[in-house]
Amino acid sequence: MRYTFSALPGAKRSSAMRRALRRPIRTALMWQVAATALIAVTAAIAADMASALSAVVGGGVSVIAGLASALVASFSNAQSAGGVLAGALRAEAVRLGLALLVLWLVLANYPGTAVGVFLAAFVVTMLIFSMAFFVRDY
Repeated sequence: MRYTFSALPGAKRSSAMRRALRRPIRTALMWQVAATALIAVTAAIAADMASALSAVVGGGVSVIAGLASALVASFSNAQSAGGVLAGALRAEAVRLGLALLVLWLVLANYPGTAVGVFLAAFVVTMLIFSMAFFVRDY
């Protein structure tokens, strides 16, 4: 059984996730960028520019992982409730896997990382991305 949408009459294949994730993901990404900027400015004032750069990189890890997750979710062709669930789980696995990979790459290859600020920005922005569930699409 295929889903049909009034916005796409006569469409052969459609992705339920593309339309459904548009506004919530945009809103979550906007809040992630704002939180990253706020943490970076606070770190620059309280400590130094190296801490501010660490905050930007920490927030950037989460933003990149969120964008990858949204991209994976948008290509899901859900035909059933199980398909929607599988697509959501796949997108979440990509988000967590990519976040862990980039975290490891940054911590292993950038010796000047202010680890506390880096992890604080990362955790805050990852939590903000999780709040996309609560954003209405209308």
